[in-house]
Amino acid sequence: MPRSGDEVRKRLQEAALELYLERGYDKTTGADIAARAGVTERTFFRHFTDKREVFFDGEAELRELLTGAVAEVPPDTRPLPALRTAFHQAVPLIERNLPVTERRAPVIAATPALQERALTKTASLVAALTEALQARGVAEPLAALCAQVGMDTYSIAIRRWGADRTDDLHTHLDRAFTDLRLAGNALK
Repeated sequence: MPRSGDEVRKRLQEAALELYLERGYDKTTGADIAARAGVTERTFFRHFTDKREVFFDGEAELRELLTGAVAEVPPDTRPLPALRTAFHQAVPLIERNLPVTERRAPVIAATPALQERALTKTASLVAALTEALQARGVAEPLAALCAQVGMDTYSIAIRRWGADRTDDLHTHLDRAFTDLRLAGNALK
């Protein structure tokens, strides 16, 4: 039986992924995940609030990284360039998690409950980025707009990178933010 909390979490996450791929999300219970990981069901619920959360454990790390990066950008940086800089800071985390993320994608795509949780987690990130921009003195309406548009641009860059690995994620981020700027110029 694993001893460290991090090791237990990783085993539970891997067990959940294996079971969701084998049986599907709806046919897998917290008890099944615990048994596969070699721990008790009680241990499972000590680490995760439910069987959806086991898939989205890294969101807190991403939120802290992004909001910290926004706070560190020079004070005269405008909101969208500040977010672009923060998203570039997240690239190593995204690359490190890619093997698991790619395996999870079909499970999330096939499971409405996981799609809902993914949307909730994204909304939470947008709210955190809104607050980070407000802490820099950006008014709430503009901060909220930039956080949402920035997150959507970031998501598009990741999707493009997933479809075409010829260029690295940094390049896709720059292209997506350039496309956003060009789209904004088209409104003038």
